[in-house]
Amino acid sequence: MINLPNRFRSATGFLPKSKSQTTSLPQADQDTKTHRRSQLINWALGLVCIGWAGALVGCGSSDPATTLGDWRTRSSLEGPARSAATGFVIGNFGYVGTGFDASNNRLKDFWAYDQTKNSWAQIADFGGVGRVYAVGFSIGAKGYVGTGIDANSVRLKDFWEYDQASNAWKKAADFGGTARQQAVAFAVGNKGYIGTGFDGNYLKDFWSFDPSKNTWTKVTSYSGEKRQGAVAIVLNGLAYVGTGNNNNTAQRDWYAYDPAQDAWVEKAQFSTDQSTLPRSSAVGFAINNLGYITTGDPNSTTVWQYNPASDSWTTLGNFEGATRVNAVGFAIGGKGYVTTGGIGTGRYDDLWEFDPTIAQVTE
Repeated sequence: MINLPNRFRSATGFLPKSKSQTTSLPQADQDTKTHRRSQLINWALGLVCIGWAGALVGCGSSDPATTLGDWRTRSSLEGPARSAATGFVIGNFGYVGTGFDASNNRLKDFWAYDQTKNSWAQIADFGGVGRVYAVGFSIGAKGYVGTGIDANSVRLKDFWEYDQASNAWKKAADFGGTARQQAVAFAVGNKGYIGTGFDGNYLKDFWSFDPSKNTWTKVTSYSGEKRQGAVAIVLNGLAYVGTGNNNNTAQRDWYAYDPAQDAWVEKAQFSTDQSTLPRSSAVGFAINNLGYITTGDPNSTTVWQYNPASDSWTTLGNFEGATRVNAVGFAIGGKGYVTTGGIGTGRYDDLWEFDPTIAQVTE
């Protein structure tokens, strides 16, 4: 559709009516004649706009661009601003805790975000020592957090269970692999999984946790390169893992893990903004069977959408908060959330909500 200047949109405003026409013709005939004259004038002006693109103000050249997927700020985390925290989701609540503050203190406080009330409430402190670069996932009404690195730079493998009903943590069986930091975690069905990361060497092993038995079992290792700082997204019963870095070389491969087959299948590679470096230390979450990745190195705010049905990536505008790494991302009820993270010594406590159904307007 051609957008015309306001002064050209009404033919009756452009060519005034003749008084003789008004008095000599019935009203219906006047309206018909006016409508036809309006059509002819707008058609002619449309040709002018097409033939002389940009010559007339309002021919569409100044309209803002739109892309699907928009962000808005929500209630900021009430605890200290932090980076390298972890979290999980139970029902309509997103849980965020641990990490380090602006003074590099290792934290163990935990907070619950209530989506319906747009508010935060502090819950019981994490059961283990304060740490950074831990991982978390949820199974049913229980949340799980483990691994990471403490204030003495000691890598950890302890593993803890949070009970939403009792607001209490209890120690579970230690993670089955080596103590590590910057691993990746996810849950599919009634089991949780932790893999990759850094234990002094870059890793690609994966382990499955069965909460009913409180045991860990080694499963097939990741099929791509070793790495730390990857993301994981669960879609339609499959876990998708990729990005991160191996020996400071960022990775762009993307694999799907099928727990039923205990097998990894290579998928379309992740690519970023025509940049030479793919993403590391980003966040990922799933909404309505589509995956989303944003933030992370190399300080990009582009939002990427992954469609497992077509095995393809699409850009959806930009994350509207400050650039950051080591944030926490999660999804609740058709909305995605990004919170915390940092750049250099800066730490964040803001919370951003992503709605993939709303158009983002850019100038």
